[in-house]
Amino acid sequence: MRYVAETQTRVSRLAGILAVALVAVAVILPAFAGRSLIQDLFFVLTLVVLAQWWNLLAGYGGLVSVGQQAFVGIGAYAMFGAVILWDLDPVPAILLGGLAALVLAVPTAFFAFRLQGAYFAIGTWVIAEVVRLSVAQWKQVGGGTGTSLPRDATKDMWFVDAIKALFDVKTSAARDILAYWLALLFAVLTIGGVCWLLRTRRGLALAAVRDNEAAARSVGVDPGAMKWTVFLLAALGTGLAGSLIYLQKARISPDAAFSVLDWTAYVIFIVVIGGIGTIEGPILGVVVFLVLQSVLADFGSWYLLLLGLIGIGVMLFAPRGIWGIVAARTGIELIPVRRRLVKTETQSSETDDGRNHD
Repeated sequence: MRYVAETQTRVSRLAGILAVALVAVAVILPAFAGRSLIQDLFFVLTLVVLAQWWNLLAGYGGLVSVGQQAFVGIGAYAMFGAVILWDLDPVPAILLGGLAALVLAVPTAFFAFRLQGAYFAIGTWVIAEVVRLSVAQWKQVGGGTGTSLPRDATKDMWFVDAIKALFDVKTSAARDILAYWLALLFAVLTIGGVCWLLRTRRGLALAAVRDNEAAARSVGVDPGAMKWTVFLLAALGTGLAGSLIYLQKARISPDAAFSVLDWTAYVIFIVVIGGIGTIEGPILGVVVFLVLQSVLADFGSWYLLLLGLIGIGVMLFAPRGIWGIVAARTGIELIPVRRRLVKTETQSSETDDGRNHD
């Protein structure tokens, strides 16, 4: 009898098969779905991406940032700047947006990591505001009023002509389909990449740092290195998401791109209500958020108050979120990252007295 460490379960394998089938359906969806549905799904996918990166940062790294809008905004503005000033195609310019966010994350982490707890959270928000005010002075991309992507750039964007011919749609619809496919690809890579990271030794080290830095250091884990790694990764992913979001919008302004409500507050709500510290939680949280948004849309200014009360209620009575309750009561994990010791039986050719038996 021996034990082996496993992460997958029978349920997770079935969930993986269903996920592959769902992704396959999502790829061909533009062939028979309307433009409004494609736009809605783009919004869902980008929210999932943003929520997964914040969940990695806070749920697994213990770094509660309320300044992630800085990376959304700088990524989007870097993409716009590359298109407007350098005549670069918007699709590859998305990568520059991610790199710009990564570069910004270095000085941000340098200052923010000197703060702890609530001071760290407030510090990241202050840095984001400084970046917003600085970008508002960038006259070449519209300054404080913002600007739009050049018409030629959006019309002649990579793959747009091929999509127009494939689905027989207008340029604007083809651009939406392209953005949707890119969002789908990014969502799959994000979820898969985060899941892979958490199943590695670095994932174990990250969880150790989150739970107890002193204990993690005592077993050879470098907490500083792990914090830097997860912060830079989250900034890169968030910057790429910001670039993609504003590629689809084709219009940008500092107040919109650096909105703490849209790109941080809503994301935190999604992760908390879905289940922080789980892969499934942010996905479920996006669904719940969209349902609440639809149900509460007629309440006007009370909408945000009601969302806040719901979030507080979840934190008080279900701190592990909706998925945390489901997992605790059923034991189901669709995307498990924890290792389990599984007992396996081994056959031996030896007799009871330890000698080989012919």
